[in-house]
Amino acid sequence: MHPMLNIAVRAARNAGKVISRAYENLDGVDTQTKGLNDYVSEVDLLAEKAIIETILKSFPDHSIVAEESGLTQGKDADHQWIIDPLDGTTNFIKGIPHFCVSIALQIKGKIEHGVVYDPIRNELFSASRGKGAQLNGYRLRTTKAKDLQGTILATGFPFKAKHYTETYLNMFGALFQECGDMRRSGSAALDLAYVAAGRHDGFWELGLKPWDFAAGDVIAREAGAIISDFNGGLNYERSGNLICANPKVLKAMLSNIRPHLTESIIKA
Repeated sequence: MHPMLNIAVRAARNAGKVISRAYENLDGVDTQTKGLNDYVSEVDLLAEKAIIETILKSFPDHSIVAEESGLTQGKDADHQWIIDPLDGTTNFIKGIPHFCVSIALQIKGKIEHGVVYDPIRNELFSASRGKGAQLNGYRLRTTKAKDLQGTILATGFPFKAKHYTETYLNMFGALFQECGDMRRSGSAALDLAYVAAGRHDGFWELGLKPWDFAAGDVIAREAGAIISDFNGGLNYERSGNLICANPKVLKAMLSNIRPHLTESIIKA
């Protein structure tokens, strides 16, 4: 394992310990609203602190972008860690056991290492660029589906941007008519990891943030997936509008989504 990936794993497990302990006593967890339908708990903050301390202990000059604390610009701007300490906070505070820690390392603008850790199931998804993706040490590969027939697709509702509801539902309807079934679990990072593991055949969502998909991006790619925006390009890194699947399923998903694109989404 690459030394930097090893630190990411250590940081994720340290955060996982914080989250698991708190999950056993949810009544004692303080939660606040930070935006429309968007929540932050004290556990998010404590987990983020554990991650940052672990990283900076080994790489004190590295830069960090974290969901809760924002950008910390270190002396080394070429190495930037992208952190979501608790992806699926709403699930966590409601007692739904589906959430994770997501940590990625971007070097000179490219995501090189990623870890997605589910502390409840003790499942650690990891990848380094060019080295393949793993789940608890076992190699991951996407499904071999050739079209949408019989596939399980995952998605996320635009709950922070409900003005996209009609457009989203049109896309959902088009895909739902073609696929086997659809899932909405509440953690984009885990959805991407599940595509890598072959549990989902594809995933799509609007308006994601870098910390939602950075780690899942490299894990899915290293397992054989392709990631694009809704036009088949690479603008998802800016827009947050993302599709992930093996090449044939991605092509089929795009053909169903494109007819329903609006100008506001295209220019996002």
